[in-house]
Amino acid sequence: MVFDSLLNPVFSPLLRLDPLLAIVIIAVFMSAMITVIYKYLTDQNLMKQLKAEIKDLQAEMKKLKDNPKKMMQVQKQAMETNTKYMMHSMKPTLFTFIPIIIIFGWLNAHMAYMPIVAGEDFGVNVLFDEGVTGQIEIILPNGVRLVSGDSVQDIAISKAEWVLNAESGEYSISYNYNDKEYSQSLIVSSSSSERIYAKPIITQKDLSELKNSGIKSLNIANEKIRPLQRYPVLRSIPWIGGFGWLGTYIILSIITSMLLRKFMKIY
Repeated sequence: MVFDSLLNPVFSPLLRLDPLLAIVIIAVFMSAMITVIYKYLTDQNLMKQLKAEIKDLQAEMKKLKDNPKKMMQVQKQAMETNTKYMMHSMKPTLFTFIPIIIIFGWLNAHMAYMPIVAGEDFGVNVLFDEGVTGQIEIILPNGVRLVSGDSVQDIAISKAEWVLNAESGEYSISYNYNDKEYSQSLIVSSSSSERIYAKPIITQKDLSELKNSGIKSLNIANEKIRPLQRYPVLRSIPWIGGFGWLGTYIILSIITSMLLRKFMKIY
C-alpha cells in the first residue's frame, strides 16, 4: 500500500491487539478527529439556529395537515433551510475525506483477513463457471510446496483445490488452464502479528484475462476477520455478528460520534 510507510509507525502496534479492540481505538480516534474538525470549521451559532429553525418548521407542518397549500409553503421553506444546513456541513467533509480514504485503505490491507503464516498449511482453489470441464495445473515458485492435491487436476463440480505450505516472502502462484497461465500474488508472513496479505480473491473484475476464460475466481484461503465473532452476545445479533472490519467500524464510529457531538454540544 502506498501510505504504509506513513501509517505503519502509528497503527502497526494495533495489529498485535484483538481485532475488535484495534478497531475500537481507530474508530474513536477517527471520530474524535472528524468531530473536532467539524466543530471548528463550522459556525456553530449558525448551525444551532438552522437546526432550531428546521425543528420549528417540522412542528408547524404537523399542525397544517388540514391545510395542504400552507403546508407546502412551509415544507419548501424547511427544505431550503435544510439545504443551507447541509451545505455548511459539507465544508469539514472536504478536509476529512482524503484522510478517511487513506486510513480505510490501510484497514482493508491489514484488518480484513488474517495473514498466511510461514510453516502453516493453507488452501488455494480455482472456481469455474458452471459446466466447465478439463484439466488445470498449479505452478508453484521456489519456497512454496504442495502438501495435498495433484498438481494437475480434473475440474470437478466447477472447482479445483490444493493445500500448500510456504516460507515467508512474496510469491506469484500460476494456474495453467487451456494453455494459458493466470497468476495470483501470495504474501506469506513470518508471524500472525505481521498482518499483511495479498488480495485473497481475484475475480474477472480484478483480472481482465479471466473474462471469457471459464474461470470465475482465483482464491487463497486467508481467514476473514470478523471482530465480533469472539463475543457470544455480539455474534448472536443477526447480521452484526458476521460483520467484517468495515461494518464493525461503521457501528462503532456512529456510536462514538453521537456521544462526542452530544458531549461537545455540536450542532
